[in-house]
Amino acid sequence: MVERPFDIKHRCYQFSKELVAFISKSKYERIYFSIFDQLIRSGTSIGANIVEAKAGSSVKDFKNFYNIALKSSNETKYWLCLIRDTILINEKEAINKLINEADELSKIIASIIINVQK
Repeated sequence: MVERPFDIKHRCYQFSKELVAFISKSKYERIYFSIFDQLIRSGTSIGANIVEAKAGSSVKDFKNFYNIALKSSNETKYWLCLIRDTILINEKEAINKLINEADELSKIIASIIINVQK
């Protein structure tokens, strides 16, 4: 089992790196480019929005960026599942690891949002 960073910002960054590495070594036809483009955009957006939240000027800013990060994480899971089930069927194990990490990120981010609202 891979040890994950404790800090959510670092964990999201690590996820982005793993996602970029996975996509860069994947072989797919040109017709699927837009799906992989959406995946890279949503997957790297998670961490980018966490960084923006940390620099936010108010609690409202913080919550808004975390909400966007949560939506991006959920969108990332969608694209990964679609790719796993239609395009890269032979890469299920690697994709499931990414899906599991995206799911963990979603849970952590949702928990942070809930705690900020208290």
